[in-house]
Amino acid sequence: MKQPSLPNLLDHLHEQVEAALKTARLALHHPTDKGDASEQVWIDLLSSYLPKRYVVSKAHVVDSEGNFSQQIDVVIHDRQYSPLVFTYLGVHYVPAESVYAVFEAKQVTSAETIGYAQIKAESVRSLVRTSMPVPTVDGPKPAKEPACILAGLLSLSCPWVPPLGQTLADHVLGQGGDGQLDMGCIADAGTFFMNDEGALELQAGPRATTRFLLELMARLQELGTVPMLDIRSYAKHIP
Repeated sequence: MKQPSLPNLLDHLHEQVEAALKTARLALHHPTDKGDASEQVWIDLLSSYLPKRYVVSKAHVVDSEGNFSQQIDVVIHDRQYSPLVFTYLGVHYVPAESVYAVFEAKQVTSAETIGYAQIKAESVRSLVRTSMPVPTVDGPKPAKEPACILAGLLSLSCPWVPPLGQTLADHVLGQGGDGQLDMGCIADAGTFFMNDEGALELQAGPRATTRFLLELMARLQELGTVPMLDIRSYAKHIP
């Protein structure tokens, strides 16, 4: 019996995701169907492999002042300290305090889809997030300052030559502030990440989805736990 190896397991993970994205491109003809299938591939991947403290959804993000983000393809959010998730006719609304990361999922990375992901990121990061002191057996701990929400773009391919080159860098770095993208994955080409010094690292090579998944997990660990939201600030909107 062949013994399992960690490299083989990680390689198989990438192959599964890349194959699913390629199937969506080849088998589905309507752009909306392709888009929906691509989103679901990434949602399924993250739902399967991220710790269960995280929930992965396609959703709008809402804040306690009644502001809404645009619809986000992939939202990684908390359910332990932020239990409010509103669902109406299959459409999810997630409180801003619960959000760890937001991603756009597209078939192709391009100037258009990068710009689109930046607009979506800004629509989430501009929302108000409350934070409450946390009660413990040793007394209340101070309210936690909300961390910066991660944002990025997920795709199967990129038409630029090379895919991870200066053209990609120029577009990713073209908008800072709330629209800045922190990370991304081009499944058949590589990954990109903003490092701690604010520089963009382009990592071309195979097994991009596996590399992306592990780096995302590391960054989620660094974020710790989201703040405890002020539920009463949402309750004030009850008519």
